[in-house]
Amino acid sequence: MPRLSISEVTTYSWSFQRDVRTFARYGVPAMGVWRQKLADYGEEMGAELLAEMGMDVSNVYFAGGFTGHDGRSFQEAVEDAEQAIETAALLQAECLTIYTGARAGHTKSHAKRLMQTAFEKLLPVAEENDVVLALEPMHIRAGADWTFLTDLDATLRYVESFGSPHFKLAIDTYHWGRSRKFYSLIRDLVPQLAIVFLGDASASPDEEQNRCLLGEGGISLERMVTTLVKHGYDGCFDVRLMGEELETLNYPQVIEHSCRYYEDLIATVSVD
Repeated sequence: MPRLSISEVTTYSWSFQRDVRTFARYGVPAMGVWRQKLADYGEEMGAELLAEMGMDVSNVYFAGGFTGHDGRSFQEAVEDAEQAIETAALLQAECLTIYTGARAGHTKSHAKRLMQTAFEKLLPVAEENDVVLALEPMHIRAGADWTFLTDLDATLRYVESFGSPHFKLAIDTYHWGRSRKFYSLIRDLVPQLAIVFLGDASASPDEEQNRCLLGEGGISLERMVTTLVKHGYDGCFDVRLMGEELETLNYPQVIEHSCRYYEDLIATVSVD
């Protein structure tokens, strides 16, 4: 059965140590680890703390940026991703989330060549470390600074073309919750999924990615989760929440609400 996970993005200003201990106290079985928070705490100590608290890692967030949009060279981005793979292996994470980087003035064909070259270098490293690379596409209005992959179907087919159990897909309900294509692709999508991020919002996706508490927005999370589970998805649902609508709440409120919502939602799926 799928498990709940909470991303450290959701508790943006907390430390790694506080995230781990608080999530464990609320009975959350897994978490999405943010590399920066982990680095601030120390990777070896972080791995020990996770083991001590019995906390699984659903995903490590994140690596990529192969197009140079953030000022790094292609080689620097690849080397950073190799380090991220080693970190994911250390934590025994279920996957490492990957973003291509923005198109950054490149032609579409050149951006795709950079992506292809990066994965040809990284996939052997991932296979050697037994780490799954989870490539995430985003809605065209919300992910321009993160990725040039904005077509769910095309990204799915790209992942399928590798035919590797170490190269899969990550999707976020915030980006695809209003997409009919999600449901039309579901049979092919589920076998390729490494992680599903849970996000809700009152408005359509935009660059601010202003989200709200699960179940209080316009995304049919019940339909999405039910469809995924009934088609065989048994990975983690990682709660990824941020934005102005959540700023009036404290993190324990967000965590408690997310746990309660997920428990009720999965119970409904199980009953059906």
